[in-house]
Amino acid sequence: MQGVFLGTFLIGLREGLEATLIVSIVAAFLKRNGHSLRPMFVGVALAVAISVGVGVGLDLLSASLPQVQQEMLETVIGAVAVVFVTTMVIWMNQHAFQLKGELEREAQRAVTSGSSFALVAMAFLAVLKEGFETAVFLLAAMQASGGSGGLGLVGAFAGILCAVGIGVAIYSGGVRLNIGRFFRVSGVFLVLIAAGLVLSTLRTAHEAGWVNIGQQPVLDLSSWIPRNSVRGAIVTGMFGIPTDPRLIEVLGWLFYAVPVLVAFLWPARWASSPAARRRLLGWSAAGLAAVALALVVLVPAGGVNQPGPVRTVAVESGDTATLTLGAPDGDSRPLTIASSGGTTTVALIPAGRQVVDGLAVDVWQAKVPTAPDQSANPVTLGQLATLTGGRLPVGLSANVTPGPFQAQWAANTEYNVLAAGDALIGADAVSTRIVTLQGGGLQAAKTVSAGSLGSDWSISEEEATAAVGAVAGAASDRSERTLWRVWLPAVLVLAAIAMASVAMARGHNVPQERKEKTAV
Repeated sequence: MQGVFLGTFLIGLREGLEATLIVSIVAAFLKRNGHSLRPMFVGVALAVAISVGVGVGLDLLSASLPQVQQEMLETVIGAVAVVFVTTMVIWMNQHAFQLKGELEREAQRAVTSGSSFALVAMAFLAVLKEGFETAVFLLAAMQASGGSGGLGLVGAFAGILCAVGIGVAIYSGGVRLNIGRFFRVSGVFLVLIAAGLVLSTLRTAHEAGWVNIGQQPVLDLSSWIPRNSVRGAIVTGMFGIPTDPRLIEVLGWLFYAVPVLVAFLWPARWASSPAARRRLLGWSAAGLAAVALALVVLVPAGGVNQPGPVRTVAVESGDTATLTLGAPDGDSRPLTIASSGGTTTVALIPAGRQVVDGLAVDVWQAKVPTAPDQSANPVTLGQLATLTGGRLPVGLSANVTPGPFQAQWAANTEYNVLAAGDALIGADAVSTRIVTLQGGGLQAAKTVSAGSLGSDWSISEEEATAAVGAVAGAASDRSERTLWRVWLPAVLVLAAIAMASVAMARGHNVPQERKEKTAV
């Protein structure tokens, strides 16, 4: 809880101070040149209202959506927030030391041109930009915190109030703040907060069904960051690190935090010559490409074997049958049953989907007329009781319908098959013997069920569960191999191409730079 407060406080302080500095400089110029501050405050108030409306609107939209759509929206908001904070931190790191001077020069040009509206617009746009970024970033941070929205809002409000107080003090001349150092130190914390936001965004992307690779936990941090502790509040609430980070989340955190922190903290005095930077970029691109190639070549392409379309089952009669599920052909799918009595092919039709132990499977069904194994005519009550396991069919009794009956025999078999792609998960065949009776005390013809044919079979529940586990394991294994052989190499190759492009662009600029130096 404390971590959420600290994180949103820092966001509010950082973004609020940036906007407050601009507003205070604009206010100073307006006052110095005899212009009213009221238009500026109206513009600032309007920008704040728009920013609050954006945040409230996004929050209400998220709350009104079903669970999966909520996760999708949270993922999008988190990704946008990461982009906002990254560009803001990098830009401010490069311009913080000159920020005040640049703003004063722009304000002076506006005053010289006699346009106070330009200054008011500058304040409005500055507050609107920072307010919009703050709304999105705060919403993403509070969604990632998991139910600590109230405390997060308090922290953000406190940070903004503190920023306003600092801005007022700077405006009045009572405080001198090293702007560059403040933004540099706070930028490190914001990068780490954004890295945690990358992690939580990848988790919501998985819950939304967008990212299904790299989901195995790689660390158990529950003993190191207890839930009800200050350390846990800071690490989990402020920096967004859960106790059970998964592989894709750890990779996302590293791929974001490491390069951004290196670029952010790289000392200016270590800046190398243009030629050295080109060589560094070139060798870095080659190294990334080599790592990508090594992953493609060294990570095995094979995976865990999963159940196929062929299974063997035991038949009630004591025989065995081999089942072969064919590929779908339009709106049907063949199931071939081979036993000692011959081979039969059944055309199955789709009957929807169902979930078996967490795995979504396709349901295929068919109801097929079958040759009856009885031809007795007439038939007695005793014969019927024998066929139905000692119990008379419903609607027959020795007192009212003593029999014998004229009989017409028929039968059918219902097939129910569960499949996941080509894998045969579960299947059963249930037969029913049907007899239409007349006479023997019956007032009209009556159709009753007279037991099964003894040809029933099924894949046991234990076998189906094992097949589901094998299919899920094979899918997980494929996802992991895709991560290491496709997605990660693709990211590395793109980064290598970007580095090589920058190096080549800088190489083309060298002759022009030399010409300019020679001309000077």
